[in-house]
Amino acid sequence: MAAITEAAHAAGAECGFDLAHAAGNIDLRLHDWNVDFAVWCNYKYLNSGPGAIGGCFVHERHRDDTLADRPRFAGWWGHQKGDRFEMKPEFVSSPGASGYQLSNPPVFQIAALRASLELFEEAGMARLRAKSLLLTGYLEALLDADAVLDMAGGAKHVSVITPREPAARGCQLSLLFKLPIGAVHKRISAEGVICDMREPDVMRIAPAPLFNTFGDVRAFVGLLRDAVQAEAAAAAKAAPAPPAAE
Repeated sequence: MAAITEAAHAAGAECGFDLAHAAGNIDLRLHDWNVDFAVWCNYKYLNSGPGAIGGCFVHERHRDDTLADRPRFAGWWGHQKGDRFEMKPEFVSSPGASGYQLSNPPVFQIAALRASLELFEEAGMARLRAKSLLLTGYLEALLDADAVLDMAGGAKHVSVITPREPAARGCQLSLLFKLPIGAVHKRISAEGVICDMREPDVMRIAPAPLFNTFGDVRAFVGLLRDAVQAEAAAAAKAAPAPPAAE
């Protein structure tokens, strides 16, 4: 991200990032990397739930940009705090990212997000990322070593399509299935595992370091093995019999 930002600035452009799957997942240093702006959702790895408010970063060198300097949707909540309730006709933005707010945020959503962010601050992103690398690597190693996930001829019932280089990924592994993914997903969901299915053939598994354990990862792979084994057996039973030799 630092290199992309540098290249953008060298070309005379500003540089911003969509950090939807990065916030709460990897260590971000937006100010140090000289990023101009960034936005993200808080519902995913930051645990504030569906429908949660989003987040916005604006580099401090842009903190005093006015509406004339930088056109934007100008909402009342982004007006400077000193005279916000005077309801003057001219918009005077609050400094920095605060000047991009539109209306007062929902209190319950803010409370949920604050509770989560307090835990992240206590744990520290550096420690969470270190654990994440180990958890995800452990998941990858177990998947690679499990012979039940292999098909005849060296092919895979299940294969990892996320980059294998740990620095090129967060805590999620995307798995490609050669079996009916809906049936496998239904089996592991019935055991209390929450994961994400993307039709037609991808399942996303994310061992989140704040609350998942190595035991969780091992248990998941066992459940996945059982589900794959059951579906492979069902598929073999349903396959038409080969023609009889004459």
